[in-house]
Amino acid sequence: MSGGLLIAGTTSDAGKSVVTAGICRWLVRHGVKVAPFKAQNMSLNSFVTREGAEIGRAQAMQAQAARVEPTALMNPVLLKPGGDRTSQVVLLGRPVGEMSARGFFGGPAGEEPSALASGGHREALLATVLDCLDRLRGTYDAVICEGAGSPAEINLRRTDIVNMGIARNAGLPVLVVGDIDRGGVFASFFGTVALLSPEDQALVAGFLVNKFRGDVSLLEPGLDMLHGLTGRRTLGVLPFRHGLGIDEEDGLRVSLRGAVRESAVSSPVGADVLRVAVCAVPLMSNFTDVDALAAEPGVVVRFVDRAEELADADLVIVPGTRGTVKALAWLRERGLADAIARRAAEGRPVLGICGGFQLLGEHIEDEVESRAGHVDGLGLLPVRVRFAREKTLARPVGEALGEPVEGYEIHHGVAEVTGGEPFLDGCRTGSVWGTHWHGSLESDGFRRAFLREVAAAAGRRFVPAADTSFGALREEQLDRLGDLIEEHADTDALWRLIESGAPQGLPFIPPGAPA
Repeated sequence: MSGGLLIAGTTSDAGKSVVTAGICRWLVRHGVKVAPFKAQNMSLNSFVTREGAEIGRAQAMQAQAARVEPTALMNPVLLKPGGDRTSQVVLLGRPVGEMSARGFFGGPAGEEPSALASGGHREALLATVLDCLDRLRGTYDAVICEGAGSPAEINLRRTDIVNMGIARNAGLPVLVVGDIDRGGVFASFFGTVALLSPEDQALVAGFLVNKFRGDVSLLEPGLDMLHGLTGRRTLGVLPFRHGLGIDEEDGLRVSLRGAVRESAVSSPVGADVLRVAVCAVPLMSNFTDVDALAAEPGVVVRFVDRAEELADADLVIVPGTRGTVKALAWLRERGLADAIARRAAEGRPVLGICGGFQLLGEHIEDEVESRAGHVDGLGLLPVRVRFAREKTLARPVGEALGEPVEGYEIHHGVAEVTGGEPFLDGCRTGSVWGTHWHGSLESDGFRRAFLREVAAAAGRRFVPAADTSFGALREEQLDRLGDLIEEHADTDALWRLIESGAPQGLPFIPPGAPA
């Protein structure tokens, strides 16, 4: 059996995903065969593996950090929120149905997945995730696991399969990450440990401070006091660095702060910049599609939710969404639908991706996602969409605008294209494009060709850079995460935890978990 480590956090968005990726990159650089693992993820940002399985994008990027191919074993349970307090449950890469939060965490409620509705679904899921973890540990030298939220969510401990639940069952040492940029990190570290049972506390081996700004020597007295209070050392203080967010779970706030989107816009190669407005639709999914555009020198990407914000945009993107009909209604309520229609009539560029492509069509028949039945689309593309119960999960390759393209598909909507020019799996009419393919803009040649078309239609003297490689930028970002671990964490102590587990005799910090 290989070594392992669970990266937990004092809160959501404390930095678990990036720390996990950084440790994976550090280990693989030193010849360690390593894999990432997250037992249960809640995210609308997902990816399709080569085996046709749907997993969280964060785990796919962590696999890239580890220089291995992502598989369903790395994220066996994925919950995709769909509104009204329900989520689609994806088990081992395949959707098995919808489940309410109460049903998932507390018992049956409403329409539950048949595979999990027996009332013992926590035990069934735990057995599944432990089996996946065992299989990874049988293949790799080390498995770096990511927790979810906080391990001290005492209301959910009984049903936990992703934090201390899996740490206890798999005997994993736990490193707790805290975001000091938010403030209150010492109280968060202490309180996290003090709310765990003695058995759980015995696995919490240390802390890691994330996003520190300033002189570390000023922090060290507090770290010494924390050690005295808890008997646990802080194994690193990672400095704040811009542009280090990988493909994280959800949220417009996260997307605006993500990797290349956070970077300062480089000077354009041509005379003009190109402005891209992305409609921040409800239940927005795979907003990472625009990262490759933001990586281009002279391309300015922003997320918008008001019609007037489209006025100066050279390209409007309607992104993917887990709620196509809901997103369509939202666009109409906010006047964005009319603004997009006016753009199309004027020959100004619009791109719809996945759900965004579907709502640009003539009509939608949905008895699956929203159960709204027949709904008129925006009528900008000659497309009719029918929602199927079977989800399409694919990794297509093809050609568009004279360039090779790769992408991935995740959708229930089946599009019948009745006209226009072919464009990937969708179509183009004038300056309106639509496709189900996520990730297509990461194909460098195609992205440049598409931006040239957009610039010509928008009347901009914009020229795509000839040497921008999105793949190289991603690798550079992952190397920077590995550098953070190598330079600012106690890597000897980390390796001892991975290889030997939590040290014996860690003190209990009262009061412990409530009865």
